[in-house]
Amino acid sequence: MGLITDPIGDFLIRIKNANQRKTREVSAPHSKVKETLSNILKNQGYINDFVVSGKGIEKEIRVTLKYKGTQRAITGVKRISKPGLRVYASANEVPNVLSGFGTAIISTSNGMITDKEARKQGVGGEVVAYVW
Repeated sequence: MGLITDPIGDFLIRIKNANQRKTREVSAPHSKVKETLSNILKNQGYINDFVVSGKGIEKEIRVTLKYKGTQRAITGVKRISKPGLRVYASANEVPNVLSGFGTAIISTSNGMITDKEARKQGVGGEVVAYVW
């Protein structure tokens, strides 16, 4: 396996691809950021659950995708801020995804939170991704 230059982007694309193929589970190398992302996706109802297994360098995160019959919980995922082009939003510019039907994930000084939380706390930050 080659060097991954954008691990968050890779993780989101793995979820998106597994979701498109209606696969039950997807796994990726573990990181605290991916764990936080998974926690946000779970709290927002986009995934059923996630499990961290292994130790040290062998640690991985396994995400169980959510379906209602044949209907997918995640319709789309878009990486906004990339390593080559970072995208930031001030507290009053926090994006609204699909008029509130989607979720923007923002990396702030208070940690990684949703767009709704960022508005409530009155903080801005790096716009990581959109999920709808």
